[in-house]
Parts: sequence; structure tokens; C-alpha cells
Amino acid sequence: MESQEPQVKNSPLMPLMYTNRVALKTILESGDGETGLVGTTMVVGGWVKSSKEVKKEPLPPPQSPPPAAADAFPAASHGTKDVTCVEILQSRIPFFRTIIRVLGGSASSPAVRQKLESLIPKPPPPSIFLLDINDGSCVSSLRVVIDSAIVPVSAGQILPTGTCILAQGVLGNTSALGKQTIELTVEKILHVGTVEQDKYPLSRKRLPLDSLRDYPHIRPRTTTVASVARIRNTLDFASHTFFQNRGFLHVQVPIMTTTDPEGFSEKFQVTTLLGETSKKESPIGVSDADGVNPETVKAAIQEKSSLVEQLKRSDSNREALAAAVQDLKKTNELAQQIETREKSKPVTAVKPDLVNFNADFFGRQIYLTVSGRLHLESYACALGHVYSFGPRFRADKTVSAKHVAEMWTVEAEMAFAQLEDAMKCAEDCFKFLCRWILDNCSEDMKFVSKRIDKTVAHRLEYMASSSYDRISYREAVEILSKVTDKAFEAQLQWGVPLTDEHLSYLADDHYRRPVIIYDYPKAVKPFYVRLNDDGKTVAAFEMVVPKIGTVIIGSQNEERFDMLNARIKEFDLSKDQYEWYLDLRRHGTVKHSGLSLGFDLMVLLATGLTDVRDVIPFTRTHGKANN
Repeated sequence: MESQEPQVKNSPLMPLMYTNRVALKTILESGDGETGLVGTTMVVGGWVKSSKEVKKEPLPPPQSPPPAAADAFPAASHGTKDVTCVEILQSRIPFFRTIIRVLGGSASSPAVRQKLESLIPKPPPPSIFLLDINDGSCVSSLRVVIDSAIVPVSAGQILPTGTCILAQGVLGNTSALGKQTIELTVEKILHVGTVEQDKYPLSRKRLPLDSLRDYPHIRPRTTTVASVARIRNTLDFASHTFFQNRGFLHVQVPIMTTTDPEGFSEKFQVTTLLGETSKKESPIGVSDADGVNPETVKAAIQEKSSLVEQLKRSDSNREALAAAVQDLKKTNELAQQIETREKSKPVTAVKPDLVNFNADFFGRQIYLTVSGRLHLESYACALGHVYSFGPRFRADKTVSAKHVAEMWTVEAEMAFAQLEDAMKCAEDCFKFLCRWILDNCSEDMKFVSKRIDKTVAHRLEYMASSSYDRISYREAVEILSKVTDKAFEAQLQWGVPLTDEHLSYLADDHYRRPVIIYDYPKAVKPFYVRLNDDGKTVAAFEMVVPKIGTVIIGSQNEERFDMLNARIKEFDLSKDQYEWYLDLRRHGTVKHSGLSLGFDLMVLLATGLTDVRDVIPFTRTHGKANN
């Protein structure tokens, strides 16, 4: 049986798949203009961004003559028009007054009539609720108008910021009460998700971004973070589009690995031995304090102390008092034992040289990957051009606005390609992403340009169309050594890594556009990078971008077995862990190169923000991992 797609009444707009609501983006960013949708009946949903209640003048009660008994309660068949509870109530008021006159009589006291009049139910004073709602599909919000005389609703039920609402209504031109050009007049409320206003973190206006990091599950409801999320999604799609359109195959590489591509990075170790180790290293004793929770003992002391005080005040049972005092004394002694045990308890850690990893889950040491390029090589040496997209991990405790423990990376490997090819691919990819975000995320780019960085759109436009300089590491050192108007914190000399400060000067001050630096000293790059003929440098590069720093790194990898084997020894790496990698050189070796693009840094560049923690949905940093 064919499934039927939901239709929107009197409109070419289609509801979202798997729901009957229309995305606000299709209304507020309609190519035909918002006014072309006037008169359309549709269902919309979202979260209240702001609200306002406007009181209406109450309607005077109807002064119609007493209805006949047969018309006191008209049947539903008398008419086909839908009526509200308020209208029904108002239509019954004359009937109630007739009953009062019959019961009270003309001679009854005014007090009796007043009391009976007070029994007549009075409708609540009508109000108009003006809600601005947003469903996350776009920057703009839609004005929703609710007339309580038509759709009964209480202020406490729907007004607070953060409330979720699903409603059916008719689009119309805005009234004098709103600033938008179009608004939805509600006919029926389908759902209300209430909010605890005193606990809702976004009840306060314009929380700073660093405060929002404490609420990663709520912050997407802010306009800024929602806009960042849409830009991130657009860049995600663009990254896949770039490589798919150029003949690359998408390969999923493992997150857990036995090898370290960098050779000197801090890694997260994965093990199931922590529980077993702590059990084996726990001291074995016969003390009553073993296995007792300190908090339980503290609670017992408070309870027994209260009992002793009660028995002292009563002075009726000396034997019970003596027993309670003795019991309290033993409990205090137990608490002292626990305190002594906790102080003397050694802080144990799993030391690799003391642990038998043969008993671990994988039977050997394993880590969260810092790079997927080595695994990609194996597929590049069979399929040609491949790429991967996923999280990479570094156990670096350094606090930085550009790096956190978990970051997403786009990586690519190309067979039959050399360093020049990888640099060309990196430049093309970067320009493609800059152009794509400008062409496909215009409303969000307008917002970040207005709210965050006025120059971000111009900067992306310039990067997408300009040519990039390429200089060797040696040339970079020569340029930096001639700088006289700026003092660098780190001492500059050939053979040491260029710091963020050095790279920033080259991109922001000297060239004022992206620059590619290649042929780095072999000591500062991973073991797998191809050694140049001079024996001192390797075929590696970095693309450095103004405001951000290094966004893309890449290299031509060593295809010569002897050279790679020597580099593994030079880095003092375990040859057993890299036997599979050496196999690629034993069997059908080929020149190949690749790159790694810092996806989170690309989002940072596109949004104009300055801290990568504000562009990652759920950030993992040293000492902090909310949600």
C-alpha cells in the first residue's frame, strides 16, 4: 500500500518528511516572497524565543431576551459553525439570568439576587498572545498570534521562553501589533511542552558563549549556536561533495588502533583492566572499616548522637543510655579507621610496564586514534583516491582556543601522487569550502557577519578567489628572522617547529592571505613522511590561514621500504606494531601523498568565532566532558 505524503491546505509548500509540520525556513525564506503565502493553512512547531501578552477590552454581555425552553440548549445539528467554550458560555448567560429571576422573585432582597448573580460563571478576560517561535531551520523566527477568545490558553501555560508549541493556523499579513511582514493566526494548539522557567538557563537574555558551554544540551536553542550548527552541517556536506565529485571513495577508518601515526603524540589508552587492577591492588585486611562507605558511617554517627541526647534529656533509662553511648563510641572508632585507611590508601594507576596486556580485551595495548592516514594508505594502495571523515583524539592537557581532546578531521590519501599534488588538492579543497559556504548558507553568514565578525564574509570571499603563496620552511625562517618590529616569545632557529605566533605573523601580517609552507625538518614531522634528497628535510606541508593558523597539514609518504624501516628505528617505535604498514612497501609499493583538514577549525573560520569549544556540539577538554 502506497504511503500518502501530508499536504498543506491551499499551498504548494510540503510538510517535512515524517511529520505534518512545515519548516519555518520554507515560509520565511520563500523564493516567492512571504506575502505569496497569505491565506495558507498549515501546521508549524518550534520553541518560544520571546512572548508578549496584550489585553483586549472585554466584550459586553449579550442583552437578548430569555430564550424559550426548547432553545435553551441548542443541539449541535442547529448549525455547522464551530463555536468556542467562551462563546457557548456567553450564549448561556441570559438563561442563567432567567433562572435567577424565577428563583429570586421580584420581592426578594438585593442581597439574594447579588449572591445568585455571583454564581453565574464569568469568562476570563480575553488576551492576545504574541509569540516569536523558531524551529532551528533558519535564523528568523515566526510571529504566532493566539487569541484566547478563540483558542483558550493560560499565560502560564504557553508564554515562557523555551516552551515548545505545535499549532495549526492561517498565515496572514502582520497586524499593527507585530514587526514581521507575515504572521500565523492560530486556530488550534496541537501540543505544548512546558518549561520550568526558574531552572531554564536561557530565561536570561544573551548568555555569553563561555557560560553556554556548561549547557551543551540546551545551547543549540540560542540563535548563535543554532547558526553555527547549520554552517557546520553545510561544511560537512561540502567536504563530502568535494571529494565525491573528484573520484574519491569514502572509507571508514578505525577509532581504536595499535599504532601511533605521529610517533610522539599523547594518546588515550583503551583498556578493560582498570577494574581488575584495582581489585588486585586493594589491600586485604580484617578491619571492620573494609568495605564500609564513609558517608554511611557519618549518617550513623549523627543518628546515634541524637539518640544519646534524647536519652540524656529523659533521664529514665540509664541502662539504655549506657548502651547508646557505648554504641556511639564504637561507631566513632570505625569512622577513625576509615579515615586512616583513606589517607594511607595508595593512589594506584595502571602502568604499562607492570600490566599484562595479554589479558586485556584485545590482547595488546590499544589507543584512540590521533590520525587515520596510515589506515587510509592501505586502501589508497588498492583503490586509488580515498578519504575519511571522523573524530581524532589527543590527550594533550594544554589549554588552547584552537585544540581540544576530540576534534573532527577530514583526511585523504592519493596513490600515484606526490607532494605537489597534495598541496594542489589542499588548496582546491579549501577554496571550494569557502565558496560553498558563501553560496549555500547566505542567511546564516549574514547573521554571523552582523553579530560576531563583520569581516568574515569578505575574508572568505577573498580566500576563495585569491592565489596562495608557497614557501619552504627555510624561506619562512629567513622571513621571520628579519622581522624587527615584533619580538617573538620563542627563539627562532632552523630545525625547531614554527610556533602559532610565527605562523600567525606570516599569514596575518606578512602575506595577509593563506600561505603554504613545505619541506620541514625531518625531526618535527612524523616518521612516515618521505625523506628529501638533502637528508635533512621531509616532503611535508602546512596551509596557514589568517585568524586561525594551520588548517590543513599534508605530506608525501615514504614509499621506500629501507627508508621507512630506518625511520621507524630512528623514532624508537615498535617494529611489530608497524609490520602491516611495512607490508604495503613489500608488496606493490607506490608513491602516494595525502592531507588532513581540521574540520572544527574550518567551522571556526567560517563563523568568525575565536574558540573551537563554541563550534563543537559536545566538547571534550582536559578535566571537563559535559553530557
